[in-house]
Amino acid sequence: MFTSIKDFAAEWTNEAEMTQKIMNALTDESLGQAVTDKHRTLGGLAWHLVESVHYMTSLGLAFDAPDHSDEVKQSAAALAGQYERVSRAILEAVETQWTDAKLLETQTIAGQEWNNGGSLRFTLMHQAHHRGQMTVLMRQAGLKLPDLYGPTYDSWVEQGMEPLA
Repeated sequence: MFTSIKDFAAEWTNEAEMTQKIMNALTDESLGQAVTDKHRTLGGLAWHLVESVHYMTSLGLAFDAPDHSDEVKQSAAALAGQYERVSRAILEAVETQWTDAKLLETQTIAGQEWNNGGSLRFTLMHQAHHRGQMTVLMRQAGLKLPDLYGPTYDSWVEQGMEPLA
């Protein structure tokens, strides 16, 4: 749970930059990659990261974000651009519309009481969760993974080092 806007802003900025690296690495050809036909595609996961932030508008934040009813963008460049826009929009909304005290206020979400700071933590972890799913599909699609919390196998090899496997 976040108790300060400053702490949220710092962590969101870092995590959104990592998610943006993932989005920027997508190609139009990779968007259809899925584990099975019953699971989300890579493009579907990317779109979900774009549109899922919209739920924060139900908690009193006002910002422009696509929702579930909006058309799924089909190009990798469009998805990356949409994510960049919405990740900046939610950060700006939190910084300008909420205070540290507002983070402690509770709201009912799906029948449960959540404080706003907890909702922000959930939003942040939700994107990390789906980023992990996306990296598996990206690897299956033959894409090079960006370094996030540390080097990837490919980065180790490119640096002439023995990858840790």
